[in-house]
Amino acid sequence: MSKYDYLVVGAGLFGAIFAHEAAKKGKMIKVIEKREHIAGNIYTKEVEGIQVHEYGAHIFHTSDKEIWEYINQFAEFNRYTNSPVANYKGEIYNLPFNMNTFNKLWGVVTPAEAQEKIEAQRAVLNGKVPENLEEQAISLVGTDIYQKLIKDYTEKQWGKKTTELPAFIIRRLPVRLTYDNNYFNDTYQGIPIGGYTQIVEKMLDHENIDVETGTDFFSHKEEYLANYPKIVFTGMIDQFFDYQLGELEYRSLRFETETLDIENYQGNAVVNYTDADTPYTRIIEHKHFEFGTQPKTIITKEYSKTWSKGDEPYYPINNERNNHLYKKYKQLAEEQGNVIFGGRLGHYRYYDMHQVIAAALQCVRNEVK
Repeated sequence: MSKYDYLVVGAGLFGAIFAHEAAKKGKMIKVIEKREHIAGNIYTKEVEGIQVHEYGAHIFHTSDKEIWEYINQFAEFNRYTNSPVANYKGEIYNLPFNMNTFNKLWGVVTPAEAQEKIEAQRAVLNGKVPENLEEQAISLVGTDIYQKLIKDYTEKQWGKKTTELPAFIIRRLPVRLTYDNNYFNDTYQGIPIGGYTQIVEKMLDHENIDVETGTDFFSHKEEYLANYPKIVFTGMIDQFFDYQLGELEYRSLRFETETLDIENYQGNAVVNYTDADTPYTRIIEHKHFEFGTQPKTIITKEYSKTWSKGDEPYYPINNERNNHLYKKYKQLAEEQGNVIFGGRLGHYRYYDMHQVIAAALQCVRNEVK
């Protein structure tokens, strides 16, 4: 073990970038991963010629040219544009909320007509500053869209009433007075042709990097801490410290994936189910991420659930209580000395992929001279 400069815990995007960049600078890296595969939650697996996003839909997007060029070293990206649709009891609406949505809902044609409709519905707040998610949503898009496309979907997603959720969760909800179904405003967007796993494989393919999957850091934690000069830890920060200050909260996900003997199931990669009666939040049809023409199709139903120990933690719940607790863990992390915490779980915040890349590159710049 003494030959290694770093032990990287977790072979997801953050850990892989750190290992790749540090190895290029001559450092010796050992990477361990508790799953039986690399690439973390961006892992894709080919089934029936289709790249299946095993841990939910991942669409790469950024306005940072440096980040876009960085990730394009490892894969060629297609022109996929994220344009999800919402299914409310069989009624189909475009997302993000735009003129197509407003026309379908109200029959309005011009931006002025849509704005007038939203303004009239906002009036129920009587000028009140939004104090919860429900009020924030109504202030942005009015009562009709809130009731059909936000309320039940959000309550399924978070497992709480919208009146109990903080306003900031949807403060930047995309609302457009144009006929544009592109969900993201970013300059660059796409899906890697052939899936995401290849990206991490190429990052870790270096003579200075050794990778071990199916290895749980916590089975030999004290040994690792004693034998490696520096550790990059991308797991849950509260678990690292044995939950000694209490548990941080997360939302988890459950997936049901099936192969269907038809060419096309729903006509779109992502369809959100926004009514309360449908138990899942969305259905992903994976072939549409790469404009597939395979004779079969693969769909995944996604269910949101409360996280408990043993589940995969997907979304940190960044409310006041959890953010306060994370600050205490961050203080412990700073006192730890030889451990660098990184990634979505190490930083207890939701990262998009481009944000993970930026954070990992900054970490390497700060750490490896």
